[in-house]
Amino acid sequence: MAEFFGFGGYSRQPEGYFSPAHLLFVSSLMVVMVFLAVFLGLRYKKRDEKAQSKVLLIAAIAMDSLELFKIVLLCFRNENPLDWLHNLPLFLCSIQLITLPIAALSKGKLKEITLDFLFVFGLLGAVLGTYFAGNNYGAYPVFSFDNVVSGLTHSIAGFGSLYVGITGMAKLKWENFPWCCLTMAVFCLLAYIADVTIPYNYMFLMRGDGTPYDILFHLLGGNPILYPVLVVVLFFVYIGAFYGIYRLVLKLKNQKKAVE
Repeated sequence: MAEFFGFGGYSRQPEGYFSPAHLLFVSSLMVVMVFLAVFLGLRYKKRDEKAQSKVLLIAAIAMDSLELFKIVLLCFRNENPLDWLHNLPLFLCSIQLITLPIAALSKGKLKEITLDFLFVFGLLGAVLGTYFAGNNYGAYPVFSFDNVVSGLTHSIAGFGSLYVGITGMAKLKWENFPWCCLTMAVFCLLAYIADVTIPYNYMFLMRGDGTPYDILFHLLGGNPILYPVLVVVLFFVYIGAFYGIYRLVLKLKNQKKAVE
């Protein structure tokens, strides 16, 4: 148990980024994530919003409980009492720790915006935080507390994204597009302030740390201004592309129904 939780450090060597162990572990999580999202999404698709939101609330409680447990354990495990500053919900994936419970409990415009944000970024964060998390799977053994909790929380975020897409809870109206961008801008600003003051690398605004962001970081020669600015710009481009493709598919689907 001490080895699994990392007390005193891990004695095992990490299996490695993109090792068979890494790919098998995260693929297993993805299979369970997709199965539950499809099963529950289809089951609750025609239920009322209150019933649909209960599933999101359970997911939010599970995700936030795991993250809180991780922070508490790390405070006991690590010698530096300020290590909790490295676990603020300011990564792309960890934003769902906030948006998921809000989406489950809120109503009206706030619910629409957080559902859209969850739909747009939940699945992306799940894939990036599992298959492409070189910063985790290159540093810790696959079956370790750090990677198991990370894999579970990212999978729950991906579940929420697929679930709200299948049930139709997320509408992705163009009028909510600016609000979704504003939400991302606020988190990026908070992350950048934390990165400069702690310092740290929230939202990977300082460097790539073994993730696909490394490609952009190296292309720009690690420029401390252009790199974070372009990362944020790419977030906005991704949001716009997601909205545009979704609305186009919905339009074509409605046209097909009209013809039939």
